[in-house]
Amino acid sequence: MKPQIKSNGAVKPNSHGTGVKRINLGLQGGGSHGAFTWGVLDRLLEDERIEIEALTGASAGAVNAVVLADGMATGNRDEARKTLRKFWEAVSEGGRYSPMRRSPLEAAKGGWNLDSSPGYIFFDVLSRIASPYDLNPLDLNPLRDLLKKTVDFDRVRASMLKVFVSATNVETGRARVFDKAHLTINHVLASACLPHLFKAVEIDGVPYWDGGYMGNPPLWPLFDHSTSDDVVVVQINPITRPGLPKSARDILNRLNEITFNASLLRELRSVDFVTRLMEAGHLEGTGYRRVLVHMIGDEAALSALGASSKLNTEAAFLEMLFQKGRRATTAWLDQHFADVGERSTINIRELFMGDEDGLDGSRIDRAAHFRDTTSTQPIVN
Repeated sequence: MKPQIKSNGAVKPNSHGTGVKRINLGLQGGGSHGAFTWGVLDRLLEDERIEIEALTGASAGAVNAVVLADGMATGNRDEARKTLRKFWEAVSEGGRYSPMRRSPLEAAKGGWNLDSSPGYIFFDVLSRIASPYDLNPLDLNPLRDLLKKTVDFDRVRASMLKVFVSATNVETGRARVFDKAHLTINHVLASACLPHLFKAVEIDGVPYWDGGYMGNPPLWPLFDHSTSDDVVVVQINPITRPGLPKSARDILNRLNEITFNASLLRELRSVDFVTRLMEAGHLEGTGYRRVLVHMIGDEAALSALGASSKLNTEAAFLEMLFQKGRRATTAWLDQHFADVGERSTINIRELFMGDEDGLDGSRIDRAAHFRDTTSTQPIVN
């Protein structure tokens, strides 16, 4: 007996008590921290109760999305897991001789940051005084070579998965989302184009930078182009980071985290607003749908890593992140599998407002306010 698909995209249990639940994934960007997302994807593919319908991603999230779509072209989960591992092993192999490696002191401490790496310091300083148009006139990009070797974009376009990749239009400052129908290497390179490292990627004459600036990840394509109401965000950029950054590097790192999370928090605020309107019965018959939001992450572990570690491609580091992604996903499945298709498992309002929002809870009761103000208006003869 085949499971029955409910209107919200989740699947009812069959007579044997088993069932499959359909979800969408939003994959954040974050350099080599994308190996955490690799672990999340690997664990989800391992669990046959979960069916992935659509993915949206920016930067490293876009890379993971197309690698997964390539592997899932035939619907084979084991093939997809092998494809993801093959890609990330190629990442570590390509960085084996990189000058940006941990210093012996950092390695001895068991850390993964590159802050004391001579190679990293040299390129970091150089990127602040010269642009990639000065330093990289041939527009060399190791990601381009890696994608050519490991991803078949014909298979991506033919994949059973829906894929959406975002990039930021340099001229307008707006996000542009590309679906898989015409997806090429250039679209992924545009989504992962950090402007201090690489030249803008032009698509149809339009220059693009990293998609994370305006959509990390962009969630709106999932609202109109999938049947599932469940969106699982794989978070690799810490939203909160206790303590005041005081060094120049720490200030810049925190500023980047805030910037790359801003668009996500705005979208979640919109989701919460629409949800409250629906619960109040104000959107009946309008075609709006209830979105159920979930999040898989390990903020404690990832916030302990500095921004420089996003350029660390050592095999041991990537494997560590992979295992953390798997463990975080196992914990989420254990706690929240039953909630998929039924309710959100994160407090969206608390996420974007925090605990210190002095205006929360003091909104005007507009109906009462209108009655009070009209009843006190003077009568003019």
